[in-house]
Amino acid sequence: MKETNASAHVDPSRTLDRETFGKRLRGARKALGWTLAHLAELSGVSITTISRAERGQLALGYDNFAAIGKALQMDMGEMFAGAGETAAPFQGPIVTRANQGVVYTGQSIAYEFLCTEAAGKQMSPTVATVHARHITGPEVFASHPGEEFIYVLSGEVEVHFSNGEFVRLARGDSLYFDARLGHAYISVSRQLARTIGVTTSESQQMRSAQALPAAVSGKVKERRAVAAPGAKAVSGKRAGTAAKRAVKIKR
Repeated sequence: MKETNASAHVDPSRTLDRETFGKRLRGARKALGWTLAHLAELSGVSITTISRAERGQLALGYDNFAAIGKALQMDMGEMFAGAGETAAPFQGPIVTRANQGVVYTGQSIAYEFLCTEAAGKQMSPTVATVHARHITGPEVFASHPGEEFIYVLSGEVEVHFSNGEFVRLARGDSLYFDARLGHAYISVSRQLARTIGVTTSESQQMRSAQALPAAVSGKVKERRAVAAPGAKAVSGKRAGTAAKRAVKIKR
């Protein structure tokens, strides 16, 4: 069966090739007066990867272009705006007509970015064609701040996580997860799987949830610090005995 890709039914003028995308990254970096080394330090992406991407020699995966975009203070709308378009602050409803998204073919997924006219969005919606067939190594796992949602439009896909777990999804299935966990998609059906996905920036709720364990731990340490002088910690065995006695007393 012939495998299709995301750009098969998309207007060629809406395809963002590697060279154009690379020039866009290079222009943003130069406008800030930054060296490759400085951008690499801020983004966590290697100098070699950034250099090759700027020269149009390398397609970036989601985690890399998201990290570079964040460092350059460019959101998805600015990074993937169509030719001749300039993303403007999000102010009202944005309509993307069928096959009018901006297509960028990454390392393992061909993305059709939707609603690229709006800058500063909290969500980045995409239609994607997963052309990866195997997990080739740890480098294929993407990890980025925020949350991610995927709904399978056609075919079947496996979502593998860096902790060794994976989920198989068929047409109509969906998945929602913390995007900080390394993840990678592969098509497992005869035809390449097509999905619609949404990624979000890190929300205040997520930041609060992350801070909670540390805050609780800090309070526990603080309580221990203000314990009465000379007080001794109760060993696990003694604590268990004390608990049993307490139960007997209550009974």
